[in-house]
Amino acid sequence: MELGHRLDMDGVRVRYGQTLAVRDVTLSVAPGEILALLGPSGCGKTTLLRTVAGFIQAEAGQVLVDGRAIDGLPPGKRGVGIVFQSYALFPHMTAAQNVAYGLEARGMPKAEIIRRVESALAAVRMESFGARRPAALSGGQQQRVALARALAIEPAILLLDEPFAALDRSLRLDLQLEIKRIQRRFGVTCVLVTHDQDEAMSMADRMAVMRSGVVEQVGPPTELYDNPATAFVAGFVGTTNRLHGRIEAREGAGYAVRLDAGATVHVESPRGFALAERVMLCARPEQLTLLPVEDTRPDAFPARLRLSLPLGPALIHDLEAGSAEVKIQQPRHGAPPPPGPVRIAILPGATPSLFPEGDSA
Repeated sequence: MELGHRLDMDGVRVRYGQTLAVRDVTLSVAPGEILALLGPSGCGKTTLLRTVAGFIQAEAGQVLVDGRAIDGLPPGKRGVGIVFQSYALFPHMTAAQNVAYGLEARGMPKAEIIRRVESALAAVRMESFGARRPAALSGGQQQRVALARALAIEPAILLLDEPFAALDRSLRLDLQLEIKRIQRRFGVTCVLVTHDQDEAMSMADRMAVMRSGVVEQVGPPTELYDNPATAFVAGFVGTTNRLHGRIEAREGAGYAVRLDAGATVHVESPRGFALAERVMLCARPEQLTLLPVEDTRPDAFPARLRLSLPLGPALIHDLEAGSAEVKIQQPRHGAPPPPGPVRIAILPGATPSLFPEGDSA
């Protein structure tokens, strides 16, 4: 298998009737990289994937593999393999016959088909199940066969369209690890479409978060989590607490923000804000800490603890602070605190994000 193919989407625009589903998207996927397209239902991520596959024709823009435009090619000639959520296996064929189908359609010699089928089934650890039909396989095994079918054509680009959505949690994790292992072994360039942020963050080298046909931010998962470019990204990637307030003063590389919840906090921010401007502070649950009600430090604000839930080694605290709903995650030590009045502060060194209050989240 030839390794290391580059995929470029250059100004891709797709329209359904009067609706722009994908709005002039430009993205590049480096050779051997996994890029996850992440976003809510209807954001355009599957439309973009199917445009790359050739199932949808773009109104404008180009799709290129290794610098060569493939827009004029039919799906079977693009060198693109795709794995669907629904497996899309032929029920009357065995696993081996399903894997062989695309190779036979290309007119490949029989000996080469046999070699590739055996190699692809072995890659997904299904070599002993080649004679079984899909009805005799579990959901996870069927998805492995679908992956083997996509790998057998030795694609330049592998597209994964919500491939784990129909599987239960344990099977999903097993197959995520399997695909990551195979991808690393063969160096296949992959585009993964998912609405599951944990799936994207664990599998992808980079993520592109989409909303309403537009890419809001693209970068490594940790960058999107730690430094979201928009309030939408902050709310979609991971969990965030939204605390409203206004700018009180400029302080060095950040601002003094007077929160509606009742405290003045210092927030580092590269963005420019005017004095008295209304803002929204987005803080991750692990960036906040719970304090006793007697703690009167000026950067802490009052809240009411409603519930604490153990989650493995962590405690998740559910609170209300004025009109704000707040979640705090802390290491679990001993019994959870009782419900009642408490105070909340931003942990020293934490870097919550600051956005104009009108930004849509």
